[in-house]
Amino acid sequence: MQTTLYRKYRPKDFSEIAGENDIVKTLKNSLDNDRLSHAYLFSGPRGVGKTTSARLIAKGVNCLKNGVSSTPCNECENCCEIDNGNFIDLIEIDAASNRGIDEIRELKDKINYQPSKGRKKIYIIDEVHMLTKEAFNALLKTLEEPPEHVIFILATTEPDKILPTIISRCQRYDFEALTYTEVKNKLSEICDRENVKIDEGSLGLIYESSGGSMRDAISILERVIITYLGEEITEEKCSKAIGVTSKALLKEFLEIVKDNKISEGVIFLDKLWLDSLDIEKFFKDFAKYIKDLVLSQDMDAEEGLKIIGNVFDSLNKFKTEEDKRLLGYVVLNSLIKKKEEIVYKEVIKVVESSNHKKVDNSIEKVNISIDDIKKRWNEIVKNAKNEKMTFSAFLMDAIPYKVEENTLYVRFNSNLFAKEQMETEYYNNIFQEVVERVIGVKLRVKYIFKEEKNENRKKENDFTSQLMTYFSEEN
Repeated sequence: MQTTLYRKYRPKDFSEIAGENDIVKTLKNSLDNDRLSHAYLFSGPRGVGKTTSARLIAKGVNCLKNGVSSTPCNECENCCEIDNGNFIDLIEIDAASNRGIDEIRELKDKINYQPSKGRKKIYIIDEVHMLTKEAFNALLKTLEEPPEHVIFILATTEPDKILPTIISRCQRYDFEALTYTEVKNKLSEICDRENVKIDEGSLGLIYESSGGSMRDAISILERVIITYLGEEITEEKCSKAIGVTSKALLKEFLEIVKDNKISEGVIFLDKLWLDSLDIEKFFKDFAKYIKDLVLSQDMDAEEGLKIIGNVFDSLNKFKTEEDKRLLGYVVLNSLIKKKEEIVYKEVIKVVESSNHKKVDNSIEKVNISIDDIKKRWNEIVKNAKNEKMTFSAFLMDAIPYKVEENTLYVRFNSNLFAKEQMETEYYNNIFQEVVERVIGVKLRVKYIFKEEKNENRKKENDFTSQLMTYFSEEN
C-alpha cells in the first residue's frame, strides 16, 4: 500500500518543521544542552506540528548514534522505529478514547518500569483536554514528580479545558496556524519531489481550505494530485477538485451586486443550484474573496466589511433553512438593498441641495372607488413586482381597504414589518408611481395594520415569515 504524502513527508528532524520558529529553537536548545523538562504541554490548532514535535523529542533523546541531540541520525534502530511508530519506549495515548481514571491508574502502574531500548520513556497524551476530572487528578502527582526516566508530552487543541494545576506542572508551548508562505513552501517542495506541476493560485486555494493546518493542506494536495494524475494543476482544476468556488464566478457575482442587477443575480444563483454547487459554501467563499480584496486594497474597507457582515448575518439567520436557493435570494437581496438605500439617499441629497423650491405635493381630487382599485389590484401587484422583486414579499399580505380624499388605504392583516417597509419613502414612492400608471390617476397611498387574532402561530416558522423578520432586523 502506498504511503500517504503526509506520512511520507513528515519531518524527520527539527529543520524540516514548517513555521513555529521560536518553539523549534527552544526545543533544539533544550536537547543540545540536555536541559529537558519532565513535562510539556503543546497547545494549538490541529495539524500544526504538536505531535510531530513530540516525536522528534523522543528521537532526539533516544538516538543511538548521535546521543541526546536536536539532530537525530534517522538511521539507527531507535530512530527508524520511532519513524515507523513501533518504538516500545514511545507510548502514545489518545485521551479521547482513553479518558477515564482506570486508564490513568494503569499508566501510573507501568510508569516505574525502566525503558526497554531507549534512554527515556516518552508518554504522548493527545487531546489531553478530553480526560475526566478524576483522571486529571490522578495524573497530577505523577506529573509533579515523575521518575527520571520519563518525559510527559501533553497535546491539546483546547488548553482552556485543562486544569490550571496540570498546566502549572508543564512547560507550555503554544503552536499557531501556519502562514500562507510557510504552507506554500512546503507544498511546493513536495510537488517538486513528486514531479507535479502546480500554479500558485492552486496553492492559495489549498491554503485557504486548510485553515493553516499543514496536515490538512498536504491531504488536500494529495486529493488534487490524484484527481489530475499526470496533469498540470491549474487554479480552475484545483477549485473543482476541492469544491472551492472559482474566482471567475465570485468576480461575476460581485459585478452583479455592484450594478444592482437583482434579476441577473437570481438567474446566477439558479444556475449555481442547477449545477449542484453548494450555495451556502459559495457565499462563504464570496466573503473570503471580499476579504482578500480588502486586504489587497482593491476594495474600500468599509464597503467590504459591510458585504461580509451581510453575508454572514444572512447565513446565520437562515442556517436551518433547507432550501439553500431561497437562502441565496435572501443574501442577494440584503446585499443589493443596502447598496440601493445608499444610492437613493445620495440622490435625495443631490435633489434637495440643487432644488430650493418647495415641492408641490398636492393632488387634484379624483373620482375613483375602492372597487375600481380591487378590480385592478392583481395588475398593480404584478407591475410592482416587475419594478422590485421585494414587492412580491411585501404585498403578499396586503389588500386594498378604502379610498378617501384622494388617498388609497392598503391594509396588512398580519405582517407589521411589510407595512413598515412600504411606508418608507423609497418603496412608497415606487408603489405610488405603479398605482398611478395602472389606474391612470394619481393617489396618495397610506398603509394600515390589523392583526388577525386567530392567526396560526405555525406560520412563524414559514420561510416567508422568517424573511420578513430578517428585513425588520436589518433596518
